Amino acid sequence: MDMENISEEDYKIPDVKYEYLDHTADVQLHAWGDSLKEAFEQCAMAMFGYMTDLAYVEMVQIQEIEASGHDLESLLYNFLDELLFLFSAEPFLICKKVIIDVFNLDDFTIKCRCIGEEFQLGKHPQGTEVKAITYSAMQIVNEPDTNKFEVFVIIDI
Repeated sequence: MDMENISEEDYKIPDVKYEYLDHTADVQLHAWGDSLKEAFEQCAMAMFGYMTDLAYVEMVQIQEIEASGHDLESLLYNFLDELLFLFSAEPFLICKKVIIDVFNLDDFTIKCRCIGEEFQLGKHPQGTEVKAITYSAMQIVNEPDTNKFEVFVIIDI
């Protein structure tokens, strides 16, 4: 996908709605949003933000990914795993923004655009390497009637 398909809105960086919680030998990502889709996007940004300081990342490349699952937990796991693969394989994309364009909870599919650039030592501060996503203690809070949308994911570092 080329950068010409990016709108002005796509370049706006959303408010940070995630935090890092201490966990033995691993790190727990806690993200939230005004919708479950936003909570998933914020969780992705939390993962990338743990790997480097996103303030140093420019939005010059875009990649599309798709993920699917058989339930919400497997969808979140596979979504983050696909994003981790983007970082782990050529072109080693570090994403400054993740935009979920399709968030289908009927068949548990996601299609999203990842905007950032190739990770480069010297330009991007090296954070902690994320080795894997885990199902351990994964929680998805999806309560539309109370506007409560949160995800908790432990990543193996």
